[in-house]
Amino acid sequence: MKNSLQLVINAVLVLAVAVLFYLHFANKPAAAPARKPVAAVKTNDSTATPVTTEEPADLTAVADTDKVAYVESGKLLDGYQGMKDARRSFEAKAKRWEAQNQKLVQGFQGAVQKYQQQAAGMTAEQRASTEQQLQGRQVQVAQEQEKLQRQAQEEEGKMTQQVLERINKQVEVYGKQNGYRLILIAAPSGTIAYGRKDLDITAPVLKHLNAEYSSKKK
Repeated sequence: MKNSLQLVINAVLVLAVAVLFYLHFANKPAAAPARKPVAAVKTNDSTATPVTTEEPADLTAVADTDKVAYVESGKLLDGYQGMKDARRSFEAKAKRWEAQNQKLVQGFQGAVQKYQQQAAGMTAEQRASTEQQLQGRQVQVAQEQEKLQRQAQEEEGKMTQQVLERINKQVEVYGKQNGYRLILIAAPSGTIAYGRKDLDITAPVLKHLNAEYSSKKK
């Protein structure tokens, strides 16, 4: 399950996080360049007092919107407690579905073995009738198996989507709090061919994710 999840997660994270941050910061006006104090022009009036113009205090602290970083999707997902809990929950359900599947298969196999043991003492008409019943039961078993498979796929997709939405939301929160313009995803599929290690913020982002998840569980 882990490998199948990884491909979906990588693609969604790349689109969701990168586009999210680009749209968030792209529409913000660029910070105005700082202006140096301007002295008044001297006049012949000896009583004239030099005048200076200073920037308003609220413009002195300008957020750095050029910050770009990346996170490694594998480490982020493997270390995120929310994903660990979701996987455990899914695996518990998967075991129940597998038990149902085994019950279906064993029931059908038992019916076939019983027929094989009794076939010699049956009339041709009885054999034909029993074989027809077994064929109908085989179709029912196949339909139930398909139903279980669809249920598992839907549950896996729902679980994955919920975890990704939570991760994307918290990565956005982390990016805003720390002044990032863009946060990319480094995935095994090669989304990022190269990235300097000092741009890797997987560890602090993971710490933020787990802290938020832990606080919500209390």
